[in-house]
Amino acid sequence: MFRGIFETTVDAKGRTSLPARFREILVDIHGDERFFLTNSAPVHLENGISCTGLQIFPYKKWFEFEEKFSISKGLNADQRKSIMRTIISPAQECSADKLGRFLIPPTFRKTASLDREIQFVGTMDKIEIWSMAEWDKVRAQDVKNFPSDTEAAAELGL
Repeated sequence: MFRGIFETTVDAKGRTSLPARFREILVDIHGDERFFLTNSAPVHLENGISCTGLQIFPYKKWFEFEEKFSISKGLNADQRKSIMRTIISPAQECSADKLGRFLIPPTFRKTASLDREIQFVGTMDKIEIWSMAEWDKVRAQDVKNFPSDTEAAAELGL
């Protein structure tokens, strides 16, 4: 399981380093150093603006996701096309070099507003990548969305 938040940088050519802990999990738990990089689902903010980051799927988990998508029934045609065009079509297979470095292609850097400082965020089964500016907006929205004083939160012990 991917846990933790790691701040790092991306250089002018789009190279960054996958945190060592995440590389270990890819190999030790998921059995493969390869992964798929793609756009994340947009996070809709209260002001009507959306934030977009990137996400990393472990190699085998990507194919499980594609299978689930292909047999899913709960989406209408427009929603299916949106997921296909936003997440599935642009996905790229990647692997890090011995130092953990990999390239984030220009189209992904543009879509996710990645400049110099970025965050890698472990979300249990995937890894998210956010620009610092977008991460701050997403975190502010998370605070507003947090399920405090709810029965579901109490069941979780929160």
